[in-house]
Amino acid sequence: MTEPAARTGLSRPGVLRVVFGSTFLVRFAFGITLSVFASYMTGRSIGLDTAAVGTIGLISALAPVGEFSTVLLTGSLADRTGRYPVLIGAIAAASGLMLLISVSRSPIWLAPVNLLFGVASGAILTSSLAVVGEESGPLERGFEMGRFDAMNLLGWVLGFAVGFGLLGALPNASLGLLFDLGAGVLAVGFAYAFLSLHGRPEPLEGRSTPALADLVKAAFRREILLVAMPWLVIYLLLGTLFVFLGTAATGAGVPTTTLAALIGGGGLLLLLTQPYYGRLADRFGRMRLMTVGTIGFVGVLAGGGLLASYGAQPELLALVGVSAIAALAYGPAALAALTDVSRSVSRATSMSVYTLSISLGMLGGLLLSTSLYSRYGAAGLDAYFGLIAVALVILTVMRYRDTAGRPSGPLVAP
Repeated sequence: MTEPAARTGLSRPGVLRVVFGSTFLVRFAFGITLSVFASYMTGRSIGLDTAAVGTIGLISALAPVGEFSTVLLTGSLADRTGRYPVLIGAIAAASGLMLLISVSRSPIWLAPVNLLFGVASGAILTSSLAVVGEESGPLERGFEMGRFDAMNLLGWVLGFAVGFGLLGALPNASLGLLFDLGAGVLAVGFAYAFLSLHGRPEPLEGRSTPALADLVKAAFRREILLVAMPWLVIYLLLGTLFVFLGTAATGAGVPTTTLAALIGGGGLLLLLTQPYYGRLADRFGRMRLMTVGTIGFVGVLAGGGLLASYGAQPELLALVGVSAIAALAYGPAALAALTDVSRSVSRATSMSVYTLSISLGMLGGLLLSTSLYSRYGAAGLDAYFGLIAVALVILTVMRYRDTAGRPSGPLVAP
């Protein structure tokens, strides 16, 4: 069945505004709480000891475990029963689980709650991406995915900025209040999505219910995997940074207010660049923008290694800055490419493969980086980041060869 938006090639803005707004609120809440999670669990706002690193890594890794172990089920559920009910229900569940985190700092309590939180997080992302894919026309899909990515990442970044700012302003004993704040923000997101989407017909409503085996088979096609796998590699890098950034920075003497300001500036950059890069992907092709993003990620990794060796030289800082801006081109182009190669009847399940890659990358990043650092020190991390760069280049070349001679996504005439 052809999507309504695809018949004209244009997007339908009403539902998209709801998804973008609720996505921002959800990720803002997640960012606030994740930024203080390590300090909350250990009872220390500055620095980490070796034993604490292992405990935090284990408990934090349970969220991506919950996500990747169930995301195919929640994606197929969205394809079989509807995207809107899964999205609304998952936001409500995440709000309740956030409240439960504030009940106790015990690892025994936090472990199962964080595991279930990962289940809800995966369902939110998968159903949201499926809705954006259904509601955006192919000629504007890169732009709309750029807007989604901007709201998604802006929520994360501003949430981290607020969380790090409050980490320095609040005594550690009061950090539980931030999880209450996160639950409240999620409740607002739930109310917004429920009031806007409940009872609203979906684009594919009335079609026959696909079999689970058919959904999974359609989602694991080669062209899907070639778009999704680079995200696993990217999140092997990002997963290393997300949990330990705040405590590591304060332990190195960086004020939390400075860290919050820097992250907030990054959020503004995301807001400006993601729709722009998405529009470029619509005009010049997905693969070209994905290649630019890959070059950017490799530049960031190389520049970071040089900074660690030679210090904050102006030319090295410039290399990292320019590379980071280029790396931002990857997101909207890759999400649009994934939507292009997915089938409408199995789109949520296909998006769950992307979510699966992210959660596996988060888990691998947490476990591999801490293990390598514990055993080999800085040299182990240097080798780890080098392998990430090599793997990302190889996967990009593989997809380039797979798409050679074919259009790299719908193009808009100049």
